[in-house]
Amino acid sequence: MKRILVTGGAGFIGSHLCKKLLQQGHKVICLDNMYTGTYENIKSFHENKNFDFINADITSPIELEIDQIYNLACPASPVHYQHDPIMTAKTSFLGALNVLELAKKNKARVLQASTSEIYGDPLIHPQTEKYRGNVNTIGPRACYDEGKRIAETLFFDYQRQYGVDIRVVRIFNTYGPNMLKNDGRVISNFIVQALNNEDITIYGDGTQTRSFCYVDDLVDGLIKMMENDNFSGPVNLGNPHEMTVYELAQIIIEKTGSNSRIVYNDLPEDDPIKRKPVIKLAKEKLNWQPIVSISEGLDRTIEYFKTKI
Repeated sequence: MKRILVTGGAGFIGSHLCKKLLQQGHKVICLDNMYTGTYENIKSFHENKNFDFINADITSPIELEIDQIYNLACPASPVHYQHDPIMTAKTSFLGALNVLELAKKNKARVLQASTSEIYGDPLIHPQTEKYRGNVNTIGPRACYDEGKRIAETLFFDYQRQYGVDIRVVRIFNTYGPNMLKNDGRVISNFIVQALNNEDITIYGDGTQTRSFCYVDDLVDGLIKMMENDNFSGPVNLGNPHEMTVYELAQIIIEKTGSNSRIVYNDLPEDDPIKRKPVIKLAKEKLNWQPIVSISEGLDRTIEYFKTKI
């Protein structure tokens, strides 16, 4: 049994990670300020004697005795991270600083949940870990993009300067149960609109592409990265199956039997046109690749949202 801190543990990905770690028999401490996390996501864990919840903000220093840290604390959808961009930047920088200090003090391994957004609107396609990105440093998405980039910098500087045992993963679009209905992500948006027979809103002309990874696969990759003793990263975790946003909308309309029409709005500033991970490194270093198909994953996600609408 390890004592494992999961920051952002009441959020979408964090709650699935807490569940998996508890199933493996670990002591899990979930820290979340509930900005985008929900009590609903973690309520079933409170009966488990190995689960503790701390309502706190990662921008404040932490005093705990732990063996591992997964740092997932940061709003990840544009709706939420652009609502308070200064808070988003502080969460990325100060949050990383605080978990690194805690890891240093405890001689613990710490994993940073970075993002494909560090690649910005990429000029190469698909994206490998060696690509340095194309980010607008002063745009409306910069609070998140640059926040995650400086967090990666801090992680590797703490490794070089203090010998902290770090792991860095770059998470591509992920979906599944426990997503918020109003988080502004394309899959949750489309499913909610389809189930309500509302117009499905596509931003841009629908030809922009995304690659969607089911949350169970992603969590499996996070744990494999944490347990790998010889590789710090960064490593892409995502599903390389690429599709257009229009194709996704059509699939969701068909699966839900919806009467929704597709309507088009302007593409937001700096919204990436293409997004697809190269996962060769994850296959080689972690023996990881996604196994849940987009069809199966959407079926599970649609069933979840049916219980919420």
